[in-house]
Amino acid sequence: MNVKRQDDSTYYTHGTSAERWSRARMYFDAKEFAPAARILADLVAEEPGRQDTRLLLARAYYHSAQLSRAERELRVLVEGDPVEQYARLMLGRTLQRQGRDEEAVPHLRLAAALGGEFPG
Repeated sequence: MNVKRQDDSTYYTHGTSAERWSRARMYFDAKEFAPAARILADLVAEEPGRQDTRLLLARAYYHSAQLSRAERELRVLVEGDPVEQYARLMLGRTLQRQGRDEEAVPHLRLAAALGGEFPG
């Protein structure tokens, strides 16, 4: 018997933006970062100016070890808002995880300064 399998992508793209955001948060909170990223990537494509969605996408990529994708999203965030402290911190850590410590230093320093940490 030939069983027809439902297209998995339907689940990720089904519903309103708010429903998909809730679904992505559910996956993220359950530490299922790859499915969360799959949903969030579509949401970012639909509304590229939504910083909260892009930041959660970057975090999902980071936690699922999709580091080049996380870096790409984080660079968009810091280009749009150079003083976004958390995006700077994540960009620095993402670069560190890729073994690019020298590139990470300015982002980590700026994140620390934006967070109120100054060398004593």
